[in-house]
Amino acid sequence: MVNTLLLPEIREMLADENEAELEEFCSALNAGRTAEFMEGLTDAEAWTVLQYAAPPRRAEIFSHFGEERQISLLRDHDPAEIAELVVEMAADDRVDLLQELHDKRVDEILPLLPAADRRDIQRLRAYPDGTAGSLMTTEMAKLDEKLTVRQALDALASQSEFFETIYYLFIVGEDDQLRGVVSARQLVTALRQPNTPLSELVETDVVTALTTEDQESVAAKVERFNLLAIPVVDDARRLVGIITHDDIIDVVREELNEDAQQMAAISPLDTDFLKIGLFTLSWKRGIWLAILFFTALFTAFALRFYEDELARFAWLAWFIPLIISSGGNSGSQSATLVITGMTSGKLKLGNWKTVMGRELLVSMLLGGFVASFGMLVAMVVAPTIKDATVIPITLFFVVMCGCFCGASLPMIFKKLGLDPALMSNPFVAGIVDILGIVIYLNVARILLN
Repeated sequence: MVNTLLLPEIREMLADENEAELEEFCSALNAGRTAEFMEGLTDAEAWTVLQYAAPPRRAEIFSHFGEERQISLLRDHDPAEIAELVVEMAADDRVDLLQELHDKRVDEILPLLPAADRRDIQRLRAYPDGTAGSLMTTEMAKLDEKLTVRQALDALASQSEFFETIYYLFIVGEDDQLRGVVSARQLVTALRQPNTPLSELVETDVVTALTTEDQESVAAKVERFNLLAIPVVDDARRLVGIITHDDIIDVVREELNEDAQQMAAISPLDTDFLKIGLFTLSWKRGIWLAILFFTALFTAFALRFYEDELARFAWLAWFIPLIISSGGNSGSQSATLVITGMTSGKLKLGNWKTVMGRELLVSMLLGGFVASFGMLVAMVVAPTIKDATVIPITLFFVVMCGCFCGASLPMIFKKLGLDPALMSNPFVAGIVDILGIVIYLNVARILLN
């Protein structure tokens, strides 16, 4: 919700070019609150207000704007002013924003940056999207193992404002080889012996991420070991950056959204639902609807194959929705449990025997439970008790089939190197629908002839 409380005053200050009051507005409040009060301004007005803030403060306020406004401001204003802002931004944040700009615009901005920042941006932009390298920041507390505790604290005191976090101090040897980590708490505690070298304090068993490692794998490591930051190393174990927990939260949110959309048979959206183009949204939903349409078409063909049985025993048709919904629902339940288990990292491919064993037992219990209700209903509708047994027997096997398919298909996709969420609930339900019809009418064929 736009906060309009100070909008008239801000616009009046802009109209009067009241430098003193605009500088005070930019510096007096928390940066997040300042950005909130600027939400109702146009992009041009917001950019003008930002110019009255000192460069570090300007970047801090800018970081609290929405992504859409940030991109708009970087796209539309003077490259020299943008370069001054970009220099003050966190290394990973500025790369993410520049990735959203047109290459021509980036080429206008980069030459105006200091050489060191320009090289850092180009290096980070070179990593493929979705890898640890594309997520990391190079602003980290990196200390030589030869330093003493006192020297390390002096180095931190002079550089800490440039670091993303100082909870973890990463210790390196020659050629930036990662030796281990020392926590800030350890360093402060060791002040009782200030001449102790860092090499005597370092924890060498460090969880790391490779620059080329998938972001989902990195997020799983951070969650498993409860880390605030994880170091990123290259193939030679040189420390090249870190990924902090706030970036991991973004990754987890992104992966959860993607999995949820795929499980609903929607190709993952690249942007917010309300901002994505209608044609693009229709395509991402329509492609899966087409696949599911042809899957359902096989169900129709299966029914046609058994039209003689349906013609002779018309009452069987009354139970078709019950049969296919029972199989589809049980399959969707199993698929959801397996996909979420694999996504969280708590279920591995190596657990497949345990998973299938449990699903076998659970499916028998569920099948028996549903079959008992089916028998009660069928006894009212079917001509004889013997005929009625078609329904519970079918339900029992269809539920078992649904559970088996729902549990196994995502694991097969994972084994093939594909995202298990692609085996979405509607897709599993479509497959089980076909199998349900085949099971149902074959059971009827056997028992009723």
